[in-house]
Amino acid sequence: MVVGKQAAPVKYCRFTAVVLTTFAAVLPAFVKADMVAAIERIKQSVVIVGTYNETESPRFRLRGSGFVVGNGNWAITNAHVLPHKQDAISVPQNEVGTRLVVQIRAPSGALSQRQATILDIDPTHDLALLRFEGAAAPMLKVQSGPGPKEGQTVGLMGFPIGGALGFAPVTHRGMIASITTAALPSATGQQLDARTARTLRDNNFEVFQLDATAYPGNSGGPLFDVDSAEVLGVINMVFVKGTRESALTAPSGITYAIPAKFVSLILKKNTAE
Repeated sequence: MVVGKQAAPVKYCRFTAVVLTTFAAVLPAFVKADMVAAIERIKQSVVIVGTYNETESPRFRLRGSGFVVGNGNWAITNAHVLPHKQDAISVPQNEVGTRLVVQIRAPSGALSQRQATILDIDPTHDLALLRFEGAAAPMLKVQSGPGPKEGQTVGLMGFPIGGALGFAPVTHRGMIASITTAALPSATGQQLDARTARTLRDNNFEVFQLDATAYPGNSGGPLFDVDSAEVLGVINMVFVKGTRESALTAPSGITYAIPAKFVSLILKKNTAE
């Protein structure tokens, strides 16, 4: 009788092991499928933000990334990506004939260049809303509910290294390593530059710290949920580093993102108008 009572747990353990092994084997396939589907969805809406001048060589200069929102003719990017001061709506013509443009990839794979204008700028959160000419492009859904959690798997997409790797969108995968403040108080007053002091005084908002590495050119691109393909934030390579890491003598290499709730606010403001 004793032997018989001990046999059942053995069978149960073997059954459990089989189930867990099968689940572990199938799980990566689901995860991979979600990421593949998300990339296909996101890359239709990721744009290149830059300037165009027929008299320059090269004529087009990449300044950063962005993504389509709103009515399909709007795009979000970082304010620092634009060739102007962050507190000005108009783009001064530093050189005759220079225009702000976005490039959008058609279903055929060809890039379509569209002239762009600036609708609005949020200098506090380093965001800009652009309007571009031509046919509407597929737009991304910006997450409106509760924000992501630390440890959540995310993807980010853009055009790294200023287009040196080609004008094809590149995706990186990682997780939200921390939800932290955009700026840290410096150890001494001498280490506080004007922008850091202003951020600390006016609105030291939360940002996402990522364990995935972004590069110059990724700024303005979307941080997205790999399951829903919803935008969780906007990749930022300059603004946050300039405040959060102002006391460091060398950059940390950490990537940050501005939460999507601030994108929603600038969209709501301009939709209401």
